Amino acid sequence: MHDPIRVGKEPLMKKTAFLLAVLLLTAAVLMTVSCGKTTQTTFKPDGKSTGTLKLGFDASYPPYGYLDTETRQYVGFDIEYAKLVCNRLGLTLELVPIDWDLKDKELNAGNIDCIWNGFTYEGREAEYTWSDRYLDNTIVVLVKSDSGIASLADLAGKTVSVQTGSSGESALKSNEKLVGSFKDGKYLTCPDYTQGFSELKAGSFEALVIDEAVAKYLVAGKTDYVILEETVNREQYGVGFRLGNTELRDKVNNAMKEIAADGSTLKALAEKYGIAPEAILIGK
Repeated sequence: MHDPIRVGKEPLMKKTAFLLAVLLLTAAVLMTVSCGKTTQTTFKPDGKSTGTLKLGFDASYPPYGYLDTETRQYVGFDIEYAKLVCNRLGLTLELVPIDWDLKDKELNAGNIDCIWNGFTYEGREAEYTWSDRYLDNTIVVLVKSDSGIASLADLAGKTVSVQTGSSGESALKSNEKLVGSFKDGKYLTCPDYTQGFSELKAGSFEALVIDEAVAKYLVAGKTDYVILEETVNREQYGVGFRLGNTELRDKVNNAMKEIAADGSTLKALAEKYGIAPEAILIGK
């Protein structure tokens, strides 16, 4: 005799096993796709969004982004500005410290959504999708007060260092005459400006080419260092997004402008971190 129940179960069991296999395969694919990638950001009609903004930054770049040694939290002008933007958009901000020399690799791999950390626009115009430029900056030279160096001409025959991959290095690369005057006709490099300042203090070199706001932060309250009045270059900061990511750029950019529009929020933030309020460009 045929058992009608058993005959019906076998195809059912096979079908169930097949569906289970499909589900497991789908889950595996989703895990593979999501690994190492940014959380997708979806914007709703009200302008709010769901998802995470992964912000790539140099964690040794005060006053824009750095580790507060007392609170053990990442702080800085750019980080606080980004928090205001994310609060306005309904995004969760994830801070991702990166090796500044590998910033492009991190961005293009999808490990971060943007570079927001005193990021110079000039010379990189075609490499990223940019926000409006929001801060003015000057590249300066930091020396010890007893160095005898008072101008760029005085750097002739001296050892000079700059952060690898920084806009300061770009400024030196475009000024062959200045670099040619340095000792051995070349400059040294340091991984970040915090270490560079320590090496300057130790006498590893005689001058450090550095962003003005960073230099002012590092020497605040110190009288044994001088920032030369003669500057190396002027530049402007923007937020760099992966090339073509205009949707996220537009939302972030609009929020940046809305925050700047009140005329006081960014001014107070700049003053908090020792940045001249007149350096603010966005909203003007």
